[in-house]
Order: sequence, then structure tokens, then C-alpha cells
Amino acid sequence: MGRFEKLVKAVRERGGNGPGGGRPWCLPLAGRVLLVAVYYRTNLTMRQLAPLFGISPATVCRVIQRLRPLLAIEPAPRPVADVERLWIVDGSFVPVRDRRVAAYSHNYRFSANVQVIIDADSRLVIASARPVPGNKTDAYAWRESDLPAITAGTTVIADGAYLGTGLIVPYRRRAGRPLLRGQEEDNAEHRRVRARVEHTFARMRNWKILRDCRQKGDGLHHAVQAVATLHNLAMTG
Repeated sequence: MGRFEKLVKAVRERGGNGPGGGRPWCLPLAGRVLLVAVYYRTNLTMRQLAPLFGISPATVCRVIQRLRPLLAIEPAPRPVADVERLWIVDGSFVPVRDRRVAAYSHNYRFSANVQVIIDADSRLVIASARPVPGNKTDAYAWRESDLPAITAGTTVIADGAYLGTGLIVPYRRRAGRPLLRGQEEDNAEHRRVRARVEHTFARMRNWKILRDCRQKGDGLHHAVQAVATLHNLAMTG
């Protein structure tokens, strides 16, 4: 309940109750925030959610459309010594129905490539980029996002798909030239640390909206941002 109260407070401070003067909502703010959280957790349809909250499917849709931008993750605070802070970036494919933001990718589904940065120590999500079609590489998604500006001056590691982006990636084995022993050890340590972002993606996928997103337009972007906020609340208590 403490985490939920923090979430409701954040939505209220961002204008979740609206300017007022119009027709009142059928549910209080806490009920509307709960509705959106249940939607992201279960990925139920509007018709399935409506009887659970005693409202119409159209009202469910309006509540989600109104509150989903207000659940976005807050901008990452700049650490005192950026070079001493280690961040990890990686991309993940999220199946999405909207063909305008998705493409047929190597997971044999229409998906979008979502880039996420986490803090290596706290494992909190720092930022996420707008999704790009799933047939784009991680390096392309990184360059086209605003994440390079966010990470300026901070040490960021990534996997080999980000070669040429300026991030710290593992050593590559070239034909006929095996890696040196020190390079193999560095790669092993790199894999051990970078696995933390994979674990974060696994936790975020407990929110079933990221397994099959039916939202259109910016719906996937808002869903990723909201799930990042909910993940951070769960991690910090």
C-alpha cells in the first residue's frame, strides 16, 4: 500500500485530477490509478476491465488515455561524479499490434525495439527511448534516440550490437586472431555485469502489457515508461 500511495501522489502532483469544472470521473483518483496498473499488469481488454470496476468500456479507455502519460518515469538525476556511475543499456523486442511502430523482426512477430538504461548498482531504470521498428538494430535505435544526450559524461556499457556507438562493448574475436587472456577475462566480467539489464527486462515483462501491446501510437512508449516507474517503486519500496 505504501508503494501504491506513492504512485497516486505522483499522479496527483502531475495533474491527475485535471483542471476541474467538467463532468466528474466515475472513480476517484486512486481507483483510476489502480485501473491503469491492473491493465498494465494483466493486459485485459477494456470489456474485461469494465465490470471489475463497475464502469463502461468507453470510460476505461478514457481513464487509460488520460493517466498513461502521467505514470512516466521521472528524468534521471545527474550524479555528483558521472564517471564513477556505471549504467547499462540494452534493447528488447516488444510485440505490438500497431504496424506503424512495429516491423517483422527476428522473433518472428511484429515487434518494436525498446531501449532501456539501468543503473548497475541500484538496478533502477534510468530512462527509456521511444520504440523503433523491430527490424532496426540496437545501434540504430541508440543513435536515433535521446539517450546519448542523457548519458553524456557517464560510463555506459552495452553488448556487441552497439559497436561503433562509443559505448563500452566486449572485445571481438577476429578470424585467425584469438583473444588474449586478459581480453577473455574482461569479456567475462562484462557479461556478468551486463546480465543485470537482462534481469531487469525479465522483471518488467511481469507486466503483461509488454508481452503483447494492443495500444496504438504512443501507447507502447507510455506503457514502457509506466512499467519502468512501477518497477522502480517495487525495487525501492
